Amino acid sequence: MDGEQILRGKLRKIEALFAGGATDGEKVASAAAAQRIRARLADIQAEENAVEIRFSLPDPWSRQLFIALCRRYGMQPYRYARMRRQSVVIGAPQSFIDDVLWPEFEQINDALVDYLGEITNKVIREEVFGSTEDAMVVAEMPQLGP
Repeated sequence: MDGEQILRGKLRKIEALFAGGATDGEKVASAAAAQRIRARLADIQAEENAVEIRFSLPDPWSRQLFIALCRRYGMQPYRYARMRRQSVVIGAPQSFIDDVLWPEFEQINDALVDYLGEITNKVIREEVFGSTEDAMVVAEMPQLGP
């Protein structure tokens, strides 16, 4: 199994964790998990008012993931005029954001960052230079001038 397939499996498991799947078969079905999360959001919205929250996501890949996750669960992310591109605003119940959306985003984002890091290192090692070590640390900066 290649790295992408492993990542896809990991993402399905993360989503199933937050969907509260009852069986292993349900945990594998990504569409069913997303539907359960949307149902959970609807239940929470019936009991709790939505709040408007601004997220600052400077990394474009993380921002793209967050927006897609919001849309998957029926929320419409937006930003106001003159807001920076890294800002994303959503309106949702605070408990849903705290208990489901943000923790799921963090876990998926961590998995994607790890995967992208592995792929980047592999390409650099194979196509640019055989080592991806960080720059060496030297004792002191040289003094300029007399």
